[in-house]
Amino acid sequence: MITGSSMVAAGTGVEPIRTYLPTLLLSFICTGCAVVTVADAAVTVVATTVKVGATVVETTVDVAAAGVKAVAGSSDEKKQ
Repeated sequence: MITGSSMVAAGTGVEPIRTYLPTLLLSFICTGCAVVTVADAAVTVVATTVKVGATVVETTVDVAAAGVKAVAGSSDEKKQ
């Protein structure tokens, strides 16, 4: 017959749970931090991509406007 003290000695009692519980909780906390870090990095990448895209579009519009002014002539000049 197995008594309570022999169960703990054999590793089938409550002691392993007390040993692994802090490690398990710590791993869940660290996993949560990693998820937040990855999400933050993804948002940063998307925001940077949008900013670069807007800059490219703005530059393209400026170049196109300059080309139209060069071909059609600028209406900013005073006519004599």
